[in-house]
Amino acid sequence: MKYTKAFFIKLAMTLVVLWIVLGLFFGASFGNILLIGTILTIVAFVGDVFILPNVGNFMAAAGDLVLAFFGVWALGTILFGESIAVLSAAFLSALFVAVGELYFHRYYRDHVMGVVDDPKPASYGRNYTASNLQTEFSEDFDEGLDKKSNNDITNSEDEGPVK
Repeated sequence: MKYTKAFFIKLAMTLVVLWIVLGLFFGASFGNILLIGTILTIVAFVGDVFILPNVGNFMAAAGDLVLAFFGVWALGTILFGESIAVLSAAFLSALFVAVGELYFHRYYRDHVMGVVDDPKPASYGRNYTASNLQTEFSEDFDEGLDKKSNNDITNSEDEGPVK
């Protein structure tokens, strides 16, 4: 269910961006926008499921930018023909889709993958990082040194407190 909800959020985001760029600025029909948006969303969502956990948010968004550019360019050339400046439409669509993908990937990481930020249970062993290590100090290192005890220091006439 989490994947289905994430897929439809991504589809809605892609369709809104494509409708604004292709529909309002370039006059493309909604049927063509729906076809391009659906194909881009399916391919990009498969990439998000398998690639996003391995490469991170920024690199996945850069991949989505390239995918959206070539997808809109290729499908736009077939569907729109000579009526639209396809290269400009593809560039603007890819740019805005990539910005939307940065936010979608954050949602996807937090709500769908979910296990990224959860700490592992104790059964997996210890997790030693620089933030959870500490130095232990003890008196074991001072054995064998000629050291005056605390009473000797305070009771001596030379080093004692002023009376």
